[in-house]
This record gives sequence, C-alpha cells and structure tokens, in this order.
Amino acid sequence: MTVRTRFAPSPTGYLHVGGARTALFNWLFARKHGGVFVLRVEDTDEARNTDAARQAIFDGMNWLGLDWDEGPQKGGDYGPYYQSERKEIYDAWFAKLVAADRVYEDGGAWRFRFERKPVTMNDLVCGEVTIDYRDESNTPDMVVKRSDGSYVFHFVNVVDDLEMEITHVIRGEDHLMNTPKHLQLIEAFGGKAPQYAHIPLILNPDGSKMSKRDEGAAVGDYPRQGFQSSAVVNFIALLGWNPKTEQEIFTLGELADIFTLENVNRAPARFDIEKCKWVNQQHLLNVSVEDFAAAAKPFVEAEGLPVSDNYVAVIAAVKEKVRLLGDVPAAVDFLLKDDFSNDDEAVAKVRGNAAAGGLLAALATAFESITEWSADAAKAALAETATAAGAKAGQLMFPLRVALTGRGHGPDLGDVLNLLGRGRCVKRVRDFAGIL
Repeated sequence: MTVRTRFAPSPTGYLHVGGARTALFNWLFARKHGGVFVLRVEDTDEARNTDAARQAIFDGMNWLGLDWDEGPQKGGDYGPYYQSERKEIYDAWFAKLVAADRVYEDGGAWRFRFERKPVTMNDLVCGEVTIDYRDESNTPDMVVKRSDGSYVFHFVNVVDDLEMEITHVIRGEDHLMNTPKHLQLIEAFGGKAPQYAHIPLILNPDGSKMSKRDEGAAVGDYPRQGFQSSAVVNFIALLGWNPKTEQEIFTLGELADIFTLENVNRAPARFDIEKCKWVNQQHLLNVSVEDFAAAAKPFVEAEGLPVSDNYVAVIAAVKEKVRLLGDVPAAVDFLLKDDFSNDDEAVAKVRGNAAAGGLLAALATAFESITEWSADAAKAALAETATAAGAKAGQLMFPLRVALTGRGHGPDLGDVLNLLGRGRCVKRVRDFAGIL
C-alpha cells in the first residue's frame, strides 16, 4: 500500500503556523514512508476565498520546502485539486446516499441519517475514542447539502479523501469529534476509511488559544523578519512532536528520517517565539559566511546602509551574535556608516568614569602614531596609554567600545578595530572624548 497524505487548506487568509505544522507532519509522514503528499484546496466558500490567500498558501509551502506531489501547479491522477471544480463528483456521491436512503430533505436542506449506534475510532495519536449516536438529542442527523445546493465540509472532505485514496489523515485535534461523523459517511458509501491521527493544538505561552493576530501566527511574516525557512520548519516540528533524544536542531531531511506519529504528544504545544529565534540562530551558525552575507544583504540595503568593499567581513563580525537576519542592520550600522546613534545608557556609564575623557583623548593620539594599523597594535597602544595614566587596560576597553560603536556590546573589539581602520578609529575616539 502506498501511503498517501494530504493537506487541505481553505484560501480565506494567510497560511497559519498551525496549518503549516499540519502540512509539515503530513509531508514528513509521506516522505518517511516513501509515499505521496497531496495538496488540495478547499475553496468552496466563494464569499471568503481570495486569490491572495491562495497564493499565500502556495508561497508559504514553497518557502518552507514542503513540495507536494499532486495538487495545484503539479496536477495528478486524482484531480481536480480545487473543491470548487469538483461539484459533479460530489453530485455523483450524493446520489449514492439518495439511492441508499441515507439522506432526507429537511427545509430545503438534506440531512444524512446516522445509524443509531456507538462509533469507535482508533486514533493514531489520541487512542480509542467512542461517540454514542444512540441519543439523537446529542447527535442530530447532519446536514450534508445546503438548501442552496452546496455541500458542507464533512461531506466533501470525506468524498475527497475516498476519491483521492488518502490512507492517513493527519490533522488538528479540533477535528477529533468530526471523525465519527466521517466514519459513518464512509461506511454508508461502502468505502475504506483512512487512518486518522489528530495532533495537539498550538497554544500561546499563557495557555490561551493561538489566534490569527498573535505573534508568530502568520507564516508569511517569518521571511520578512529574517527567519531561515529551515529553522521555522525545525521549530514547528517540535510543537507537539518529540524526537525522544537530546537533539533539537534538525534539517528537513533529518526530520523526515526520524518522524513518527508515535512520538506526537497528546498535550497541547506552547508556542514560544524566543525559542524560535534561538533555533534560527543555531541554523544561522551552520551557514557559511558568504551565504550569510548574501542572505543579510537585502535587509541591510532596506535600511539604507551602504554595502562597503569589506561588506562580507563586516557581516562576518556579527554572524554569531544575531538571531535573525532582520537584526543584522542594527548590529552593523556603525561599521558601514559614521553617522550612527549612541546608546544613552552606555554613554552614561562611560561618563560615570571621570577619567574616561582624558584617557580616550590620549588614546586617540596614540592610535594616530601607529604606522602599521592592526587590532593587536591598537590594543598595545591602549595598554600603554592606560599604564602611562596609572590605570588598567580593562578600564579603557568599555569606553573605547562605546566610542567606536555607540553601544556597550557587539562584535569582538578586535574585529571592530580592524574593520574601521586607523583613520575612522582616531576620529571616533577623539570626537567621543570631546563630548564627555
């Protein structure tokens, strides 16, 4: 049996991180088992569907690297892959229910007649779940066709899964109680039910349900902030799934090799944007300096910063410091231009040292006399300047950093000295000494 999974989003808004995780788990399961991953679009809600939302789904999936084997833009033997193009198929399956006397008209709509019996499902994540349909007051017969002739989600969802020979339905836990309804429909059709796996919901850090407005909800926001797609995939894989090892950083290929539904948690997952940024930083550390500089370039240019001849070396100086590509411009602005702003708190800390102004003025003169500029030569001059003033070299390090960078932390001071060069270092130290 060929494993066939599917992701069936509705194009009514951007790709939500919860939907992306559902797509990822289906993709991973299909890849792990050498199967087929299907993308189909549930676009029967004409009032809410938009072309922009449809494109956002495709863009988000492509950015995440979740390529589909069948579906829009790919084709396949089980199409059409847009529900809006499948009405004739739905009509034919509805006729089967009419012929079997499993539907009846009610106020212009059509209801599916449930069999009044307990229905038990064996979910691959949640275990055994039973819904008792003997009490009609709790489980009224389900509308499958509206009075306007359109079909409801439960009906088209089941028909599509049967038609497309889906073997495993991996979806959010919010659909768990829908599954017994789907099993009754499948039984009425005489079809073979797929295996179901309902994955836990994603909650905010405070335990509230994650809404579309919450930070991190929209997949489209991640590339704009400078996240790596590999990192986002890594992070969302860990939302409700555990590799059962200490390892936390994975490539998409590694995830496909080790993913199992047995390791999906029952408890809801807690979304943590700070953890996502940490994961992104780990992925950035594995990127070459050249690739990192190229990826950061659009963010640097968007802030109007000049791309200097030593741009790659400048970016390399902050590679291990930043968590997002979007953080790079603020981390290197003082290396790429001279009119940068000073951090008030750092300046105030330097002013707390009464001797700082005089020491920096002397250091500027010492820097000026260095014939062959290097970080080592500059640090030697700093040590000599401090000793001559009866101070320790360490007392000058922080004032020098603030003078050169405008802030109290950042790249290695040696890198800053090398990248700025003698002339810029002399001017910055002298100017800064003058404002103390």
